[in-house]
Amino acid sequence: MRERGPTVGAVCAVMAAALFWSSSYAVTKRVLEDVGPLGIGAIRFTLAALLLGVMMRLGRRRAARPEPRQRRQLYLSGFLGITVYFVLENVGVDLSTASDASLIVATYPLMTMLLERVVLRTRMPLPRVAGVLLATLGAFLVVRNGAEVGGSSRWLGDVLLLLGGLAWAGYNVLGKRASAGQDAVSVTYHQTVAGAAGFLLASLLEADDWRLPDATASSLLVYLAVGCSVGGFLLYNYGLRRMASSVAVNILNLVPVFGVIGAVVINGESIRLAQVTGGAVIIAGVALGMIERGGAERRRAERGSGATTQPDAERRAPTADEEPAALPRV
Repeated sequence: MRERGPTVGAVCAVMAAALFWSSSYAVTKRVLEDVGPLGIGAIRFTLAALLLGVMMRLGRRRAARPEPRQRRQLYLSGFLGITVYFVLENVGVDLSTASDASLIVATYPLMTMLLERVVLRTRMPLPRVAGVLLATLGAFLVVRNGAEVGGSSRWLGDVLLLLGGLAWAGYNVLGKRASAGQDAVSVTYHQTVAGAAGFLLASLLEADDWRLPDATASSLLVYLAVGCSVGGFLLYNYGLRRMASSVAVNILNLVPVFGVIGAVVINGESIRLAQVTGGAVIIAGVALGMIERGGAERRRAERGSGATTQPDAERRAPTADEEPAALPRV
């Protein structure tokens, strides 16, 4: 039987996660006026972990408890994709600019694709490689004219954001392997618990600067926790289970496109021809990156990532490549 590529539902889920995360840079930049970058992560992911814990308790169907080795992998992926990534992102955004952050995120699919190749020895179909490169070029066109002028600390911030991309790639590759037999709520819960614990410890470094955030910052923190953390990560994990890691991360190149659309619709900003062109190039690159050359290549890739290609079944626990019962970037 011919192997299927990513389903429409999985693609839409990752796109929805990208829509949530496209707003996180500007929101984080505002909250940084009242709360330190480590404090933001601690509050955001502790609230998210509590909410996910309630969802686990109230769920109609509970997934099987992860095996000890699987649980350790989930915790490690959560630590990489939440604590390490967001520490680097929040500090990086604080030192750099939101525009730079949006641009650097466009390099994350390349990092993930290379990590898949080196660690999992996954074969990369030519359309996927071409799509990732094309979408990266499009992201550069979208944000390059809107880049803000920064000081010397801007470059340090950019380096931290690039290191964050490596952590994010590790989260995607390891998280996909560790999610077998677990639904998206269970996977996201275990990852968020580990990430919140890491952030709570790290936030102690800012203890001398702690202060109560104002009402606006508090409401934005709730949005980061509920929308970007719980909603975004659930949606992303849902989609990640049904596609290669590099394909899922490539879809996140839509983040700057959504960011520009939001700026035009909400803030009434003007849009440049280069941004329109870049947006079209990104969409073309994302679509190209989802093309599967054939079932044999996809089977080899999935054997390398530990995924399976069994059809959906409601009466048994879904496998790593099936739809779960129920997503960082940012």
